[in-house]
Amino acid sequence: MSKLSRTLFDKVMVPNYSPLNVIPVKGKGCKLWDQEGNEYIDFAGGIAVNALGHCHPDLVNALKEQADKLWHLSNVYTNEPALELAEKLVNHTFADKVFFSNSGGEANEAAFKLARKYASDNFGEEKHEIISFTQSFHGRTLFTVSVGGQPKYTKGFEPLPQGITHLEYNNIKMLEKAVSEKTCAIVLEPVQGEGGIIKAEADFMSKVRALCDKHNAVMVLDEIQTGMGRTGKLFAYMHYGIEPDVLTSAKALGGGFPIGAMLAKEKFAAALNIGSHGSTYGGNALACAVANKAFDIINTEETLAGIVEKREIFATKLQMIDEKYNVFSEVRGQGLLVGAALNETYQGRARDFMVAALENNLMILMAGPNVIRLAPSLLVSEAEIEQGMSAFEKAVAKVVA
Repeated sequence: MSKLSRTLFDKVMVPNYSPLNVIPVKGKGCKLWDQEGNEYIDFAGGIAVNALGHCHPDLVNALKEQADKLWHLSNVYTNEPALELAEKLVNHTFADKVFFSNSGGEANEAAFKLARKYASDNFGEEKHEIISFTQSFHGRTLFTVSVGGQPKYTKGFEPLPQGITHLEYNNIKMLEKAVSEKTCAIVLEPVQGEGGIIKAEADFMSKVRALCDKHNAVMVLDEIQTGMGRTGKLFAYMHYGIEPDVLTSAKALGGGFPIGAMLAKEKFAAALNIGSHGSTYGGNALACAVANKAFDIINTEETLAGIVEKREIFATKLQMIDEKYNVFSEVRGQGLLVGAALNETYQGRARDFMVAALENNLMILMAGPNVIRLAPSLLVSEAEIEQGMSAFEKAVAKVVA
């Protein structure tokens, strides 16, 4: 067998990714170790997936226990872990019904199909238009990448699904003008993740809700990245005093094990009648067993309150770094989805900061070329924040030197 190296990646893998040279082989909590045994602090969290860190013992035990019982059936049957998880999601959210998938993209695909099916069944085929927002990100299937508002992800894949309009995020006047009786859904992220960690304003979120009610459109919230505690509440919509009609979840839902879910009110869920949609692996027993345990750990007062407290520590540390090096224009986001927007001097250089951080044994993310993104474990300790931000300051010093 060839040496398992970054060079081998270029030889055997499709070139749609360009991973960094470090290959992690072991993780525990907020720490990772590479092939050479080097230790890293992980503030990337698998892009907000590893919400409880790496190899949380309770998740490991849940996986081991389920592995000895049952892995996969088919849609011909249900299973106990799936029923348990669906009941928890229903009991703790606005939703009446749940559909399980393997990923966030698949959950969004289901949501968008549901919106069009509901509109077609109840109002006719003319009501099919979807309103989304520029710089949004909803997945990589052809439908979800079309609803997403970033042309760089659709270039070369045309012709794209039609009937999708992209508006400026947080622009109420533009939204009011665009919505019509042909609108079947308005789709948005409470915090735009890939678009730069931009939070929806309260008035904007309320207007989306009101316009959906007025025009019989489905309000779809993509909480793939903001859901499962990331913002300090179980789901980010809970900060706004409104309820969506449909919500999608993934990433942190499985604490690192692949799973996605679409949550819906019964009125809308009814559109996906028998045979109208499906997923071979969606709701499999292994994934749901792990997600059940992750849910139980995240959905506690202690965990959720800690997220709010830890955000303040991150914000304070970033402010201190900025006062010394003058690199940020603002700190954005909510909870432990933290965005540090680069000022005019460092526009386009987010990757430079990410690479410099790795050289100082810290893993961070980008949210576009101008924003540094942090999405650490929700259980990250103050000592780990201190260690990671000390490394980040060294990275910043190197970039600005």
